[in-house]
Amino acid sequence: MTRVLLIKTSSLGDVIHCLPAVSDMARATPDLVLDWAIEEQLAEIARLHPAVDRAIPVRLRSWRRRPLAGDTWTEFGAFRHAVRQKRYDRIIDAQGLIRSALLARLARGPHCGYDRKSVREPPASLFYDRKFAASVTIHAAERMRRLAAQAMGYETPAELDYGLRIAGERPDWLGARPYLVGLHATARPDKTWAEDAWRDLVGRAAARGVDVVLPWGAEPERQRSKRIAAAAPSGIIPPPLGFRHMASLLAGAAAVVGVDTGLTHLASAVGAPVVAIYAASWSEFNGVIGPSFVANLGGPGAPPSADEVWARTLEAVSYGQKAGAWAASDAEPAPDLAGRRRFRPSNARAVVHRR
Repeated sequence: MTRVLLIKTSSLGDVIHCLPAVSDMARATPDLVLDWAIEEQLAEIARLHPAVDRAIPVRLRSWRRRPLAGDTWTEFGAFRHAVRQKRYDRIIDAQGLIRSALLARLARGPHCGYDRKSVREPPASLFYDRKFAASVTIHAAERMRRLAAQAMGYETPAELDYGLRIAGERPDWLGARPYLVGLHATARPDKTWAEDAWRDLVGRAAARGVDVVLPWGAEPERQRSKRIAAAAPSGIIPPPLGFRHMASLLAGAAAVVGVDTGLTHLASAVGAPVVAIYAASWSEFNGVIGPSFVANLGGPGAPPSADEVWARTLEAVSYGQKAGAWAASDAEPAPDLAGRRRFRPSNARAVVHRR
């Protein structure tokens, strides 16, 4: 058996982008036994991938807020015990932060990560036994694939695959009509799309006999869903959904329209056609990619219009679902932004992909 510990704790979108690296490792290493250290609230995502043997939960955010609390030390002790139960053949830190590198050092085995020029926090590379280069101007998913390939000693496959095979099961609370999913919720107010634009989308869908499901997390998001849904009877406010049920809902959608949030990336990972809306960030480094139709629209300070989003939504619906592998791109979409991954570019453009 080849025992590997993967460190990729957060955030949701980054975790989704790490799934193709897991698929690559599983294909190249038939006897792979993979443990994944991941934030507790995201562990369900790791468990969706059939190649993950064990999701080891961490609570770094909670631990940083309450470093002296008894629960913090109990949970940290449980994590330390979990990663020291066996010696690993590879320990791969795909997070590239000082705190993730320190977590990795708790485990026994050769520690692998990005070299100083490739890692997000350069001091983190001091904690790795084996360091590898991965261009900072390529998509985050491709960076992690290349890191894993070098650490494990195989060539990066020509095809990219999230590895998720999620059936689109229609829940009891959803009627029989085709439906879109509108992912309006985001933790950053500057990433939101105008409520009037969302209401316009719901109204246009209603005119075509299509429902729009508006998921929510926190109470302010539920209230926003209610305001958007009021545009037409076709607006649907679902009950709270875990990641597994959310993945199934997304997989069954005629198309998914979403702002720059992790769930929009999950939609593409399960094979749904996606229209992604960017209002405060850009898609060159971390945009939605996937096997089905993908349209990344807008950019910092330049969100797409309702007309543009609706036109791309109609294209997405006509394209349909398509899960599985697709040809990876070797292109470096933003070489002018090299070394500026943590900053916003001064210009933006719309990017449309058809797979």
